[in-house]
Amino acid sequence: MSFFQKLFQRDKAPAVPASLAALGTDMHSHLLPGLDDGAETLDQSVALVRQLQDLGYHKLIMTPHIMGDFYRNTPEGIRGALAALRQAAATAGITGMQLECAAEYYLDESFGQRLENQQELLTFGGEQRLVLVETSYINEPFNLAETIFNLKAAGYQPVLAHPERYTYLYGRFEELVRIRQEGVLLQVNLNSITGYYSAGAKRVAEKLIDGGLVDLLGTDTHHLKHLDTLRNKVLASPYLAKALALPLLNNTL
Repeated sequence: MSFFQKLFQRDKAPAVPASLAALGTDMHSHLLPGLDDGAETLDQSVALVRQLQDLGYHKLIMTPHIMGDFYRNTPEGIRGALAALRQAAATAGITGMQLECAAEYYLDESFGQRLENQQELLTFGGEQRLVLVETSYINEPFNLAETIFNLKAAGYQPVLAHPERYTYLYGRFEELVRIRQEGVLLQVNLNSITGYYSAGAKRVAEKLIDGGLVDLLGTDTHHLKHLDTLRNKVLASPYLAKALALPLLNNTL
């Protein structure tokens, strides 16, 4: 092989994965039926589980919204929906797929009260005690730093869901770097790398991947359209291979 052939081989883009099996675990989705803006029925939930298994996943940690004024889900209600989905998946003949639950907490006043009152938070990752949190897409939360501090003081590991989608941080990439340096894990949505949500989200997602600042990848699946994008666009994206080359935590969950 000539010098120029070797140079070309070294510089070409990494191979695009054929599936998402390298991740193993999806830790952000809205598959539990009837709890939020995700799956509405058990039949829809089972169909989504089956397709995620076809994409290569063997474990799903489902994270319904908990929001004080809108989605008032409780740990008991979420666990009940999980039990129903496990039974429905088994009846449908789905095997080899581990189904678990946590939650996606909106950082509103009720979350602060829940934390202050030491109410149960649904976590994932076992002893890592990971807690998935989100903010408004448009308005910067005034108490983000305080909430992060209180979560960590209580023994939780905060995970910021889809930081690439918060428009109030656009043009302030250094703020995302600072948030991560303060001990918050960053979870990027896979569909963001295709521009599914917006061109801005795509730019930030790519910049986070290029900077090695992504700790977890999630599908954030709500419906079949999300899975169509995963199958038809994400798997064909060179940024997926870049992201999978990072020391991601998905397979530790």
